[in-house]
Amino acid sequence: MSLVRTGFPRAWADRIAFLPLKLPIPARIPLLYVILAVLLAISVLPMYFYSAQIENMNRERLKTNEMLLQNTVTRSLADDIFQHQEALHMMLANLSSSVQVMMLANPGDNDLNNSAQTLPTPELRAMLENFVSSSNDIAYATLLNADAKGVSAGRIEPDAFLQRELERAYEAAREGRIFSGQPLMVGSGKSAHTVMLVSSPIMYDGRFLGMIGSVVDMEYLIRRLRQVSLTGLMPYVVDSQGRLVAAATSQYATGQDMTHFDIVRSFVGDGVKAQLAATREFTISGGKDATEMLGTYSPVTSLDWAVVVQKPREDAYRGIYEMQRTGRLLALLAVFVSVGLSILSARRITSPLQVLAQSSRAVARGDFSQRVHVKTRTEIGELATTFNTMSEELEHFVEDLKRAAEENKALFMGSIQMLAGAVDEKDPYTRGHSDRVTKYSLMVAKEMGADAEFLEIVRISAQLHDVGKIGIEDRILKKPGALTPEEFEIMKTHTTKGANILRPVPQLSAMLPGIELHHEALNGRGYPYGLKDDEIPLLARVIAVADTFDALTTNRPYQKAHDPIEALRIIQNLSGQRLDPKAIAALLAVFQRGEITIQKQFLPPPPTESVAQPLPTPEIEPLPVETVRS
Repeated sequence: MSLVRTGFPRAWADRIAFLPLKLPIPARIPLLYVILAVLLAISVLPMYFYSAQIENMNRERLKTNEMLLQNTVTRSLADDIFQHQEALHMMLANLSSSVQVMMLANPGDNDLNNSAQTLPTPELRAMLENFVSSSNDIAYATLLNADAKGVSAGRIEPDAFLQRELERAYEAAREGRIFSGQPLMVGSGKSAHTVMLVSSPIMYDGRFLGMIGSVVDMEYLIRRLRQVSLTGLMPYVVDSQGRLVAAATSQYATGQDMTHFDIVRSFVGDGVKAQLAATREFTISGGKDATEMLGTYSPVTSLDWAVVVQKPREDAYRGIYEMQRTGRLLALLAVFVSVGLSILSARRITSPLQVLAQSSRAVARGDFSQRVHVKTRTEIGELATTFNTMSEELEHFVEDLKRAAEENKALFMGSIQMLAGAVDEKDPYTRGHSDRVTKYSLMVAKEMGADAEFLEIVRISAQLHDVGKIGIEDRILKKPGALTPEEFEIMKTHTTKGANILRPVPQLSAMLPGIELHHEALNGRGYPYGLKDDEIPLLARVIAVADTFDALTTNRPYQKAHDPIEALRIIQNLSGQRLDPKAIAALLAVFQRGEITIQKQFLPPPPTESVAQPLPTPEIEPLPVETVRS
């Protein structure tokens, strides 16, 4: 066998041909040896998988470390805010105790039982000034008595917004509650500061004596946030509504809604359940660009706040990405080497397998004439021989199946025609009715653009549309005259009887609407259910038009056959009332092309004991009896 023909490059084949040592070629090369050779050639793959596993482990570890870092930072900031708040409450409590002592030590004309107290203004003012100067974070303090009068000290003057916060704080103090207000921006330009009002009631023996309020400058928090931002994180603090309390930069204003960040929306959504830190990956959409982010929030439960830090995932996982790039580069080098070593062996295997695959696809498409021609001494050669044998057997088997299917279909259709013929033979006045209705129904359905599957349903359903007449008594079915109302009610049951006869056959379930509902009318005055308009399936509407046309164009003991033109005129008069206009239009089109021919009908002589009186030409209402008995 030529090495060039087996897939070797010609230069390599020439070199191998001149090798002094020629190994004996066995009659049959086991596929196992070929696979072992390939595995040896690509032995670097275990190293690749090992390195990939190590990479995954390190990636997860680095990812966890980044999340822990964010968690630690937010938790630390949240603890700082909590400690600062607790320290402030302790200072207010101490100040409240000092005020009580001073008021008790200088009662003057005051009586603690009175509702109001006259505060010793100079001493309290000095105490407040000392309180404000004791901390750089306190920008303003005020002391109010039970009449909302008092003294204040500080380096800022309350504006309208801060004054409103003081009023809310005073109402909370009267109820005995500690108050922490919303962050507010005071001042303008470079002198602008974010502040927050914190107040505590002054109570003695359960009585309300007044309120101590302090305005805290949030600059301490902003400084901490700026320190954190130097690490590459974007830190900020939000309240329970997702509004900004403080941020490291002036990019966002105090009170701005931050819920456009998923991490903030997650905190707001968790509400009171947000007791622990949580980390999320989310996306920030900005026009056409979107930034993948990693963020963490830690709640400050004493204030219903949350400290949030976030960072672009590209920066957060930079170490991971660099490790992945390095690992993948080394892996690609290993893959290239292994591919170069294994390509010769792979071709020896893949070439015949490709032929087998192509032939298998051809067989899957139904082409069982395909045969595989592979020249190889491996098990693949045996597989090709077996495949050819299988294809040949399948080809014979499929031919047998097709032949059996055609025979079964012919038997099935013959059975249906015999059943329909039995119905027609039972009523000598409608002999051949089922065949004609089937023919007309198929013409109408084709004209309406029905597909082959629907046409097959129409064929069987129309052929069996009157099968229920098997269950109608001969005295009614063969009665030459008009039916009484009671007989007519019995005659109407042939639709449901036919459906019930065929319902146990699952293969005929799609045909049942045409059998059961072909006497329904669009105006709802048909039977058996009185359906209207689109409630009537298309199958039943097609058969109804064909059934009516045949009933009008054939002789009956109670009616002489109408001329086809006259019959079509009568059917047009029933358009939209009983019969479907589209099906009628299709019937007219078929008739105008000359595809429908009507043969003259001859009736057997009527019975001597009764003489049938011909009925008048059918009108739109009521339903004509002759079509009911069709």
